[in-house]
Amino acid sequence: MRSRGSSNRLPNSGGFGFHSRISALVLSMFATMATIYVAARMWQDAESRVYLIQQLHTTTALGNSAISVDNKLKVEACREQEHKLSALEMDLSAARQEGFVSKERPENDSTRSKKRLLAVIGIITTFGRKKNRDAIRKAWMGSGAALRKLEEKGIVVRFVIGRSANRRDSLDREIDNEHRQTDDFIVLNQVEAPEESSNKIKFFFVHAVESWDAEFYVKVNDDVYVNIDTLGATLSAHSDKPRVYMGCMKSGQVFSKPTHKWYEPDWRKFGDAKSYFRHASGEIYALSRALAQFISINRSILRIYAHDDVSTGSWFIGLDVKHVDERKFCCSPSSTGSICTAI
Repeated sequence: MRSRGSSNRLPNSGGFGFHSRISALVLSMFATMATIYVAARMWQDAESRVYLIQQLHTTTALGNSAISVDNKLKVEACREQEHKLSALEMDLSAARQEGFVSKERPENDSTRSKKRLLAVIGIITTFGRKKNRDAIRKAWMGSGAALRKLEEKGIVVRFVIGRSANRRDSLDREIDNEHRQTDDFIVLNQVEAPEESSNKIKFFFVHAVESWDAEFYVKVNDDVYVNIDTLGATLSAHSDKPRVYMGCMKSGQVFSKPTHKWYEPDWRKFGDAKSYFRHASGEIYALSRALAQFISINRSILRIYAHDDVSTGSWFIGLDVKHVDERKFCCSPSSTGSICTAI
């Protein structure tokens, strides 16, 4: 019975061991698969982490470049230089608009002489003075071919006048007709009026320096006779000086009473002595090219006074300018009493 019972238990024990081995094998397979799966995920996660770390390093590097003190200073310096360049370009553009004249000019620029002129002479005239203009044309200025021949010698002469306050009226038409016949005017876009005389002179120099390249620019009244040859020789003697203001120098009284013919509204600016600074008499004076360019560039900020000769003299106070007291520019009354002779 025991042996039988024992024999009956052996198969049961063998069955249990067999199932146990199957279970262990299955568990091992699951464990292996789980290990492979976990390892694969971990490898994938590791690759992702490596990629993310690389990206982080790249991003961090870029971030450091953006906020680095040295690089930040370089960026700011570049921006500052860019702003300065932009400002300089704006200044250059403004200077060109304000009449800046470059030392180098295009060869095909037909508005300027290829060779620098000695002088541009502006004869200041006004409406109703045709007889004076005709007298000057006959006496020393010339007209037509004679005027062009004078230009070939290096001297340009033009009458200077503004426009009527009532544009295109009979006064303007008379000047336009005369200009068509003689071709010897500079007609400024400036109101022709006694109170505008200082502005008129200023814009004559602006127009002249923008239109002709010359050593000197000369202002002459239309009641002055000029010896062209003597004037040319006098100017040439000072052509080696860079900034010349030449004329019959004087220092007149400042009149503070409004009823006086030569009343100066800004008389307080000239001190208790009521005397003008030394300046060239208004009948005739000459400016070298650098001073005419200075007027052209700074036209919008130059202060004007009641009298054009005082205004011109005031523009050079404080500048390194050679004041030449040329006695040949001092007018002496003629026999007619209305025309003076200079030089």
